[in-house]
Amino acid sequence: MFSYCPTCTATTIHSENGHRFVCGTCNFEYFHNTASAVAAFIQWEGKLLLTRRARDPGKSQLDLPGGFVDHDESLEQALSREIQEELALKIADWRYFCSRPNTYEYKGVTYKTCDCAFETTLTHKPDMTVAEEEISELIWLVPEDIPLNDIAFPSIRALVEMWIARQQST
Repeated sequence: MFSYCPTCTATTIHSENGHRFVCGTCNFEYFHNTASAVAAFIQWEGKLLLTRRARDPGKSQLDLPGGFVDHDESLEQALSREIQEELALKIADWRYFCSRPNTYEYKGVTYKTCDCAFETTLTHKPDMTVAEEEISELIWLVPEDIPLNDIAFPSIRALVEMWIARQQST
């Protein structure tokens, strides 16, 4: 992650666990902690809304709508903001589903994330305007038709598998 200490520029910075970095010269410490991300299970008439990614990582693969949590946001605020930005859809009624760890590779940097999933059920099919720089397609699928191998990230795939199992048990 670091070649030089950002405080004293020494080359003695090291990490024993991959997230705590310490400079052996000036004792500078940096914690590269897990980033929070959110994902939405948006349901309508027994179908789940999936998106097709318009850019890397995972370009052309399936995903759930969502994204990263900004500073000073709650998970729910971040998810509502992301859904507004990506789909021009206002949703504030979220129910926590579960979370999964993920490794997110972007432009040569590896980010460890915790993907937190929430769900909501809509009473009518919404009109949506897609942020085309992020999403190339919206797809509504019943649980049994979701192609799990086409989902971009292992964490999201695991979340969708859990969601499908719950749908099939009710």
